[in-house]
Amino acid sequence: MSNIAIEPQAPAGTGRQTRLRTWWATRKREMKLHKHSYILMAPYMLLFFSFTVLPVFMSLLISFTYFNMLEFPRFIGWQNYARLFLEDDVFLIAVKNTLLFAAITGPVSYMACFIFAWIINELGPKLRAFMTLVFYAPSISGNVYFIWQIIFSGDRYGIANAWLIKLGIILEPILWLKTEKYILPILILVQLWLSLGTGFLAFIAGLQTVDKTLYEAGAVDGVKNRWQELWYITLPSMRPQLMFGAVIQLTTSLAVADVSINIAGFPSVNYAAETIVTHLIDFGTIRFEMGFASAIATVLFILMVGTNLIVQRLLRKVGQ
Repeated sequence: MSNIAIEPQAPAGTGRQTRLRTWWATRKREMKLHKHSYILMAPYMLLFFSFTVLPVFMSLLISFTYFNMLEFPRFIGWQNYARLFLEDDVFLIAVKNTLLFAAITGPVSYMACFIFAWIINELGPKLRAFMTLVFYAPSISGNVYFIWQIIFSGDRYGIANAWLIKLGIILEPILWLKTEKYILPILILVQLWLSLGTGFLAFIAGLQTVDKTLYEAGAVDGVKNRWQELWYITLPSMRPQLMFGAVIQLTTSLAVADVSINIAGFPSVNYAAETIVTHLIDFGTIRFEMGFASAIATVLFILMVGTNLIVQRLLRKVGQ
């Protein structure tokens, strides 16, 4: 009977430890190679951790406490979340309004930003700069809400009522901002008008950085029209800007508050314009129930992260 050499089996966990040591060695080499970059990034990372990461973790911890800003936080477990989903009917209205608002304004504003950026990019340099300012200006204008309040004023002097009465569509003025069924559509309209902001500028910049020689190479490879150029060349070349614009537009649509407060009031009629952020403002800055407000913020944070991950996964398929 021949002797068969039996190799000793590696103990469990050895492979994992080897991979961990390899990963750590690779990180150490990269840190040594790019140490100057890490030094330059250190001030920003310190500020980012202090004013973004740390507050998020603190909010998560406070959400499990009763905290009224006067007494030391008292741990109460899941009571804030139970109260939020089982007892707070206004929060459920806010969630419904926010999701509906985001489902409409998020995709529409994202597409509008790209389409207008694509059209403006075809113009000459001077005209392109002027049109970019024209489209971007509403998002930074300070009196934009005043204009829309005039348009939807509830008397005969309101622009919308005046035109509808003149055309014979209505006989009496409509209280646009005091009638529940009109409030949310008006807010969506205003938000869409304000949506050409940072994401729009990112798309303009992304279109400017697309290598023009790719279009010549595409023509040689069989790209026949502008739509094929857009799908096979422009969009894949703009993936970082597309990702950034998606995050900005989605975050903006989920965190809407200023439009609701300035147009519909705070609180709005029958909470028709209530959003998660306005509900957070109510409990955080008016009632000072910081534990409950932190629970609202945590739910919003989870919602934002989840939707952003889904959108990023979808955008990775662009041009594939």
